[in-house]
Amino acid sequence: MNYGVLLGAGGDVVGRALLSEELGYDVVSIRDEAAELDVWTLLSWVAARTSRIRLLAGPVAEMGNPAVLARAAASLDLLSGGRVELALDGSGALAEAIDVGTLGEADHVSALGEAIDVIRGIWAANVRAPLHFDGRHHRVSGAERGPAPAHDIPLWLAAGPDPDALRLTAAKADGWLLTAPGVDPAVADGRHDTAVSGRIGLAGAGALADLAAAGGALLDQEAVAAGRDPRELRRLAIVTGRFQPAPEAFLVGPPDRWVADLLRLINDGALTTLLLATDDEDTLRRFATEVAPALRAATTTEQPPTTRSVFARRHRRDGIDYDAIPPALTQSAVEPGDAAYARVRSTYLRGGSPGLVLRPGTPDEVSQAVRYARTQPVKLSIRSGGHGISGRSTSNGGIVIDVSRLNTIEVTDKATRRIRVGPGARWGEVAAALAPHGWALTSGDYGGVGVGGLATAGGIGWFVREHGLTIDHLRAVDLVLADGSQVHADDQENADLFWAVRGAGANFGVVTAFEFEAHEGGDVGFAQLVVDATDTAGFLQRWGAAMEAAPRDLTSSLIIGQARPGQPLIAQIMAVVHSGDAETIINRLQPIAAAAPLLDHSIQVLPYEAIMHAPHGAHDAQGEPVTRAALADHLTPELAAAAARLVASGRTYFFQVRSAGGAASDVAPDATAYAGRSANFSLVAFGPARRALDELWDGMLHHFSGQYINFETDLRPERVQEAYPEPTLRRLRALKRRYDPANVFRDNFNITPSDP
Repeated sequence: MNYGVLLGAGGDVVGRALLSEELGYDVVSIRDEAAELDVWTLLSWVAARTSRIRLLAGPVAEMGNPAVLARAAASLDLLSGGRVELALDGSGALAEAIDVGTLGEADHVSALGEAIDVIRGIWAANVRAPLHFDGRHHRVSGAERGPAPAHDIPLWLAAGPDPDALRLTAAKADGWLLTAPGVDPAVADGRHDTAVSGRIGLAGAGALADLAAAGGALLDQEAVAAGRDPRELRRLAIVTGRFQPAPEAFLVGPPDRWVADLLRLINDGALTTLLLATDDEDTLRRFATEVAPALRAATTTEQPPTTRSVFARRHRRDGIDYDAIPPALTQSAVEPGDAAYARVRSTYLRGGSPGLVLRPGTPDEVSQAVRYARTQPVKLSIRSGGHGISGRSTSNGGIVIDVSRLNTIEVTDKATRRIRVGPGARWGEVAAALAPHGWALTSGDYGGVGVGGLATAGGIGWFVREHGLTIDHLRAVDLVLADGSQVHADDQENADLFWAVRGAGANFGVVTAFEFEAHEGGDVGFAQLVVDATDTAGFLQRWGAAMEAAPRDLTSSLIIGQARPGQPLIAQIMAVVHSGDAETIINRLQPIAAAAPLLDHSIQVLPYEAIMHAPHGAHDAQGEPVTRAALADHLTPELAAAAARLVASGRTYFFQVRSAGGAASDVAPDATAYAGRSANFSLVAFGPARRALDELWDGMLHHFSGQYINFETDLRPERVQEAYPEPTLRRLRALKRRYDPANVFRDNFNITPSDP
């Protein structure tokens, strides 16, 4: 059983709500009868002051525009961390709130049904198309959907045992909030006799229980007719009373009288929630401490199942056995019909529509997720917490194991700068956690990138020339293999697996923890230079030569977009100097600033974590990214000329070259599965069309020395051979046969198992 409070809007309502949370009540609601203050504003203030208690908005009679109501409820749900519930008034009072003339009994139920459709339509942010609804009472013409609530907001219909209202509840709501006409307002709490009498049944335990039982039986019948499990529909009731010795009546008397009265109401009416209507603090305390515990110990009402409602099940995809999801994963799993789906369906650049997103929170849950997913005849994708530019962490109709909840960052040994990081953390968070220690960890050039995807592929970051790749600082991993088993791998234990994880990890398991050795951090010089890149080939050659000759404490990258009519071609250079000394920073930057006419610049001395800071919003990309990527040892005149032709063709709208080499090239080519150790540069081109981009890029292949897998979206098998040349590929295929012979982990830069 759940217990809540229905408070009046006057006086210190926020204080009473805080007291209710402290006393252990599950739900708080605020009556809007004759309220001096706006109830929605009051409920928002209560949300801000509380942390746990659920917030029941309504019953809403004066609804106005249901699309606006839906957005208000969703917004409060997001702000409160998923604590909002919504009740709509199914009584005749709704008729007065809809400006369509006088409505009959059937018409106001019809109008309410349309309102529910609009509300659910707005909440369905997973549907890309705008909402169009043309009803008799409500019309919506191309409204933008969303925001998606933080959770699936329960929608209750408040009504008496009216057959039409219960039929609507069974078809479109999540539960029934029992309201009944008052009989004896004199026994109600004196603070709100009039307000309470209009909607709280006071006819005695027997009468109200009979009312609840009769309505509940009809609700069950209508639910079956609507194709629903009646247990999906929760039953709520509002009650009130006073603790006094005599005379005794329904909920008037000592606590044991309350328990006896309410037990019959709960059991006969199959109730799952009671809302106590009172503003009296003593009544709040006594109910919480003397009545609720006894009721919880004595109730026999069967609680509703934990399966998803019919509204979510309607969106399930073929090929996935949703009923077989391990119990430990069901609460955090996200299905296409869930409110959270809009926030987990896509990656940074690729729109997706998976059939199921599993969000394990522990290594054991990751094991269960893998064992379950491998039994399903659909694609399995693994996602950490970041970009997924290559697009291989979502799907259409498949299963995604999203490990973003595994996001802890822990210092394990200060003397050796050892840290333990979950795969779902983002690199901006890692930089912020290491900064107080004066440490850093080279890790891409943007803090929104997820740890898991980068730390199993390579990691070309702002310290790459000074400190190498991210994988060069990896000392151990814990991971879940394709059979669901959990293993530890480092240089001594499962050393072959540890070798493979550093560069090809997505093929061998789901890493649940990384152990890194951080390096010295501190302040850096961060420069943004805007240059005239009209002489594109010459600019690339000069910048490339300057970077190869530069001290290792300088790392930079350049981006060239499309030319604008009548304007010079612009390139932006971003550079990091690992020094807080202004003279050193300027000296390092001068050679690359001289690579082309300088149009504008900004140079700052910042903590490293400042340049890695990134907002932690949800990704909601649409469409399919088209990229080509490569590694190159040098920006030769021939490669620079080919890149200039690519830029001039208009077939790429974003062309980037990152400097690498330095410490990354000090590591032997066979020390890890990452084979591009000789490369001084990483190149990537984004284009609007696959065929057009491929035509020019394929003609440049002879200039390249390897492949950086995180930026490549071309799925032709030649790309795998570029990333893992022999004998690296042969060794990886043998390990794949050993650790993943069924190729469970194949939605990636896939290495197929070698033949037996």
